[in-house]
Amino acid sequence: MRKNGPVVGVTWGDPAGVGPELASHVFRKLGRSLTLRRVGHGQSRPGKPSLAGAKLAKEALLESVRLLKSGEIQAVVNGPVSKEGLGKAGFSFPGQTEFYAKAFGVRPDDVSMMMIGPRLRVALASTHLSLRKAVLGLRANQIVRAAKHLGETLKKLGVRRPRIAVCGMNPHAGENGKFGNEEKIVVEPAIQELKRKTDFRISGPESPDAVFRRACKGEFDGVVALYHDQGLIPAKLLDFDETVNVTAGLPVVRCSPDHGTAFALAGKGKARADSFLAAVHLARRLVQ
Repeated sequence: MRKNGPVVGVTWGDPAGVGPELASHVFRKLGRSLTLRRVGHGQSRPGKPSLAGAKLAKEALLESVRLLKSGEIQAVVNGPVSKEGLGKAGFSFPGQTEFYAKAFGVRPDDVSMMMIGPRLRVALASTHLSLRKAVLGLRANQIVRAAKHLGETLKKLGVRRPRIAVCGMNPHAGENGKFGNEEKIVVEPAIQELKRKTDFRISGPESPDAVFRRACKGEFDGVVALYHDQGLIPAKLLDFDETVNVTAGLPVVRCSPDHGTAFALAGKGKARADSFLAAVHLARRLVQ
């Protein structure tokens, strides 16, 4: 029987990883209060990744798109997958973020990867790129897009006028050009545009080595990081067990726990379900 509220679809991820046992825990704990639907089927030996298992994970992703488009589910939470395994199974995307963007006709540059945790909320201007490409390819519109998505998400979570800090690229945010000029050429124009076109309280460019601590202590509601590890290292350090990966910019809600397949832990009962539980709760909150 369907309960009140949206239907959240859950993909198990790679069946040889910790996804199946964590998803099962989520269904046992939340299945009576939320409307959850398993997406995809099949089993594999825990800790023994295989091509067959990767194909099952890929099929579940494809099925989730069908269910989202048909309206049978209103949000999806993805269990962890192996990028290497999916690649062998013919999955041509660098991550699930890019897969869902393509599936819903959204350009990869128009979606943002965010990490939402109890102490830190981070949006990334760029995602799965080499550091060299992320630095050389940074554009003001990427920063503007990430900040807008972060601010809109924070508003959905009850923050009336989000306070958003934008990181600099270089040590000490360049220190007036002493350590680089990316702040003046790229970051500052993006900040000025955000101040003109949004009602968010924007600060920056902020020194990357200090801004995350300031946000954690309550000075900011969220931070825009300019490349993958700049944002994910502090997010996972502070909130690893409860952080949720959110893809913003899609016409649907898509979340996932922030950890990987952890093949070495699969089947041993040692993996924690906190991030998976948080992802389901957050997905339900974000459905409008």
